[in-house]
Amino acid sequence: MTILNISAILIATTVEMELAAMAIGERIHFFRTMRGMTQKYLGMLLGFPEKSADVRLAQYETGARTPKADLTASLANALGVSPLALSVPDIDSYLGLMHTLFTLEDRYGLTIDELDGEVCLRVNVRHSKDAARLHEMLCSWRQAAAMLKAGEIGQEDYDRWRYRYPEFSNTPGRVKPISQGLSDMLVESLNKKH
Repeated sequence: MTILNISAILIATTVEMELAAMAIGERIHFFRTMRGMTQKYLGMLLGFPEKSADVRLAQYETGARTPKADLTASLANALGVSPLALSVPDIDSYLGLMHTLFTLEDRYGLTIDELDGEVCLRVNVRHSKDAARLHEMLCSWRQAAAMLKAGEIGQEDYDRWRYRYPEFSNTPGRVKPISQGLSDMLVESLNKKH
């Protein structure tokens, strides 16, 4: 019985590692295609030999290989995103998503509630210092989303804000609502389009 349990743990761990590799691979593929890059082009940007650049990228995108931290940072830089945008938690299945939400409940005091007949998630800012920080981050997100909805910024600017988050924060270790500098830049960008 103990041998079966150890085997089950090893199999589950292997499956979790494969899912993590797939998650980062899917994010690499998403951002690469969004940027209009070929696998060969991105692979060569990263310094892979021309003959094997596309094969190496395909291995990362399919989850056959998992990039180490330094390569993840290089990929993020080449794709113009934060390394955190590439390494998302397991949300590729409903169960993985639910367990991610449960972790957020434990760590940040996330609660499930109902508002006007709709299920909603709330952050209890009194839960911990981390919960208060998460609340600030979510308020920053809400502000950017409201600017998009109001037409003050376009989808491209909103996506740039999301995928490079928290780059536009000017306080190390803490994320504040959108800075005046970023707000000015986004408004200027909008004005140029009109």
